[in-house]
This record gives sequence, structure tokens and C-alpha cells, in this order.
Amino acid sequence: MSTDLDTFDHETHMRRAIELAGEAADRGDEPFGSVLIRGDDIVLEASNRVNTADDIRRHPELDLAMRAVREFTPEERAATAMYTSTEPCPMCAGGLRSTALGRVVYSVDADEVVEFTGGGAAVRSAAILDGITGVRGPVLNAEGRAVHEAYDW
Repeated sequence: MSTDLDTFDHETHMRRAIELAGEAADRGDEPFGSVLIRGDDIVLEASNRVNTADDIRRHPELDLAMRAVREFTPEERAATAMYTSTEPCPMCAGGLRSTALGRVVYSVDADEVVEFTGGGAAVRSAAILDGITGVRGPVLNAEGRAVHEAYDW
């Protein structure tokens, strides 16, 4: 099992996160999806369910953070990367801070999400996760943006 997060198949894992974002949008949720990877294999995945579950906490990043804390040891979490279709929001990044994953990799950054949603100023997850979890991105940005462009923000 590879624990070197740099050797993971970034594009394949990001494509799955983007697929999950598209599935979320297709069912009436906002277009966000995430996977947790350890040993270069998917160990957990989730997509946004805020609308369909009628629960504002059902962001995929926060859902996976909660599940990871319950199901994995701190050492396993440190060897785990999250691939997420969109950079985690401040709520999710706060949950991820407590989870202490090895890395978060995103496709669409927070500034771009503000462009799509018309929301307020972006808060970057790297600032929240600084010193705890490494943050990288964008990966497959055009593919991630396409999901947001197709969504009726």
C-alpha cells in the first residue's frame, strides 16, 4: 500500500469526485462530490445531499471527515487524501482540520465558486488547514468548472 500521497492517481480520483458532483446535481443537490483515497484506492465517497436530506451539514467533505474520524485511526487518516470537486468551504475545512488527513486536493477553487454562486468573499481552505493538512489544486479544473457551469446557480 502506497503511503506517498504524491504517487496517487490524481486525475482518476478527481474524475470520480467530479462524477459524484454531477450525480448530486442530477438529483437536485448542489454539484459537490468527494472521495477519500488511501493506498491509491477509494476507501469512502460522498456527494452533496443538502437538499435531498434537508440538512445543511450534508456537504461531502464534512460527511467524509465525520466518517473518517469514526472509521480510521489517526495514522490511517494521515495516509489518506481527499479529492474533492470543489475546494472545501470554511465549515468543511473546519471539520477537516479535526480529521487531520494527509492532503486535500480540489478541482475548482473557492474564488471560482464565488464567481458561480455570487456569494461573498472566498475563504481559502489552506488558511484553515495550515499546519494540519496539505492543500493542493486545482486538478482537472476545466472538468470541475464544467459541472458548475451546467448547474443552475
